[in-house]
Amino acid sequence: MQATPSSDPMNWQQLGGGHTHAEIVQQPALWAELAGILEREQAALSTFIGDWLRDPINRVIFTGAGSSGFVAEMVADRVNAQWPADVRAIHTTSLLTHPDDYLVRDRPTMLVSFGRSGSSPESVAAVDLVRDKVATTRFLDITCNAEGELARRGRDRGDTFTLLMPLASCDRAFAMTSSLTCMLLAALATFDDAPWPQRIAQVRAIAASGEDALVQWENAVARLAEKPHARVIWLGSGPLEGWAREASLKLLELTAGRVPAFANTPLGFRHGPKSLLDVDTLVVVVRSTQPLSRRYEQDLLDELRRDGIAGQVLSIGPSVDGDSDDVTLRVPVLPDAWLAPLWLTFAQRYALRRSVALGFTPDNPFPDGTVNRVVQGVTIHRHG
Repeated sequence: MQATPSSDPMNWQQLGGGHTHAEIVQQPALWAELAGILEREQAALSTFIGDWLRDPINRVIFTGAGSSGFVAEMVADRVNAQWPADVRAIHTTSLLTHPDDYLVRDRPTMLVSFGRSGSSPESVAAVDLVRDKVATTRFLDITCNAEGELARRGRDRGDTFTLLMPLASCDRAFAMTSSLTCMLLAALATFDDAPWPQRIAQVRAIAASGEDALVQWENAVARLAEKPHARVIWLGSGPLEGWAREASLKLLELTAGRVPAFANTPLGFRHGPKSLLDVDTLVVVVRSTQPLSRRYEQDLLDELRRDGIAGQVLSIGPSVDGDSDDVTLRVPVLPDAWLAPLWLTFAQRYALRRSVALGFTPDNPFPDGTVNRVVQGVTIHRHG
């Protein structure tokens, strides 16, 4: 019989993972709620963005730190492929240290900031930096916290639009889960070139597939997390490279660094990182919907299984006739960036269970305060 999260015998609250578990499994419901928010905000968003994306002189920078920066990575290339404007992802942690490498005073720039709390020092400083160094600017803040610094500072400013995520997406646990996937879907829908009704329908389709994944993957995730892999390698191509980075970070965070995790692309993995393989290593390849990408991914999967060096090689991806991936899901016909939230729920659930298996408390894997939910200890230095 297929298990479901609601029938899970583990007492997540007693194990110190009640918030993390709840925030992972609530995601499909929040994505459906997000569709309603976007439906209400579509006219205002369209007015704010206007023709910005149609002018090749204009720039759009998606930004954030940590997981929020990986949201930027998963979004930017998809948007850049659809519009004449120059669109890219730059983490706030790079923007602040090397502003002259990224900002041009006479190139109009829209800064799209992702922030769960909206109060990290880098997020706030990045807005000030762009406003100071670029002559013509706009700011779209996609955040989960109506009382955060981004939302507070953006109120009543004509150059700023604050798009708030569903209230429950402001995760109380240490790790970003539902906050991340909501912001990712919100950005993809906001900047897509399809008519708004189609974009909103796509968000709802992802939500429906997410509900299926909650049930279909439960046993597979539980069995995988029981295996004592000493390190994990996550591989994805195109926008799913950002997925691999986030999957790695989630495992590092929730196991307090006990399980080293690495991210790469299927093609890039051969260029040195393959040397990490041994009998204690798990390799997870997330599959693309694109036929060309799938051929490259399958080549690597065949090679790794033929070599027999890794402890386990796992593939996860959309159901495709003729392929036999280990973990599959029937998904709507959408680009890879849109499907990333679904694959992220697999990585989140694996990290949660590995955390508990190793004796950590997922809601706060760093009780000594060495790493914090909202980053601390950052000094913002003046730029020249």
